[in-house]
Amino acid sequence: MSIPVELSDLAQAITRYRYAYLLTGTDHGAPHAVAVSPVLQGGALLIQGVGRRTGKNLQSRPEVGLVWPPATVEEYSLIVDGKASVEDGQIRIQPTRAVLHRPAPSPEPAAPGACGSDCVELSLK
Repeated sequence: MSIPVELSDLAQAITRYRYAYLLTGTDHGAPHAVAVSPVLQGGALLIQGVGRRTGKNLQSRPEVGLVWPPATVEEYSLIVDGKASVEDGQIRIQPTRAVLHRPAPSPEPAAPGACGSDCVELSLK
């Protein structure tokens, strides 16, 4: 299920969450996760401060993911993909895709090619 959402709605969606996990890729292909508090400003997500390992990962692999976990199992996680850069001691992420996601409420298998969960795609127009 896809529901287009304007970028301005992403800012509102973020306010429902306390924090996010920033996911970067290491030299060995493993994910590196850190808890962050992104702010949407001028169409980009800004994160103050850059850790040593996160900064190193971003130099080689700027593609990142952000996951805002839900407060309860009934709520959605917010997942945003983007391309990151480091500027003046902060991380700047240009979102490329966003989706609200939670496990499917039904134990029935998903149709071929389907997500298999209760997903709502956010359009970043």
